[in-house]
Amino acid sequence: MPPLNQHEIDAVLIGGVGFRPDEYGFRDIELTTPYGTVKAKKGTISHNGRELALALVGRHANSDSTRGEHLPPHRLNYRANVWAAKVLGAVRVIATNSVGTMGDHPPGSYLVANDFIDLTRSRVNTFFDDETVHVDMTEPYCPEVGKCLTDALEHNGLEVQRGVYVCTEGPRFETAAEIRMLQSFGDVVGMTGLPEVVLARELGLCYASLCIITNRACGLAGKKLTADEVLEMLDTMQESLRTVILDAVALLPEQRGCDCQYATHGATIS
Repeated sequence: MPPLNQHEIDAVLIGGVGFRPDEYGFRDIELTTPYGTVKAKKGTISHNGRELALALVGRHANSDSTRGEHLPPHRLNYRANVWAAKVLGAVRVIATNSVGTMGDHPPGSYLVANDFIDLTRSRVNTFFDDETVHVDMTEPYCPEVGKCLTDALEHNGLEVQRGVYVCTEGPRFETAAEIRMLQSFGDVVGMTGLPEVVLARELGLCYASLCIITNRACGLAGKKLTADEVLEMLDTMQESLRTVILDAVALLPEQRGCDCQYATHGATIS
């Protein structure tokens, strides 16, 4: 069976810590963007009788750095990574984001973001540097791709959770006082979801975030939060994460029925 969509790529997967594209056996590619070169992996996976054409972009692996280190969230080249999805010919992006829960969501579960609060400070958050474009963010995450993710979770017997993603600047974890404040308007907290979702909307891409709940946010577990704890949880969730994403991609309709591609229509002030 050919790829599901009339595009070169069914979906681009953008992942951070715990994202292991080498496991897929894809070929390495380099993509030229106006914001820098992006290294990615591209290939097909046979899944449930379908050939899924995918590209994988390691969020922390792409930068202008020559040392190849794992860059912290506030230094990532978000514009290059999102533009690369467009270069690949994709119209759909599925992001994975490791998060802490500020509610009753158990660590080891998933949440599909349906809105966000942006508390970042130093990141370049738009492609429109030289013109005024007020992109619509009434529904920032694609409802169509989001439904495919929730259907995939349900199909695999996993709890379906939706909620508000709060993005902080990092690279430090939040304080207990900050988490108490953030609890009043958010469900999970992370450091990499913004400005990625906004940039995708500016390019008319369908973007959805599958949040991987690795821990209780700072001050809620009664102990010190460490990066090792986050990595250990991510390691245990790799198999289910792969299955959920592939199931979701297989569920994507052939043609887009959402309004993501029209987000900038009527948005420019000349």
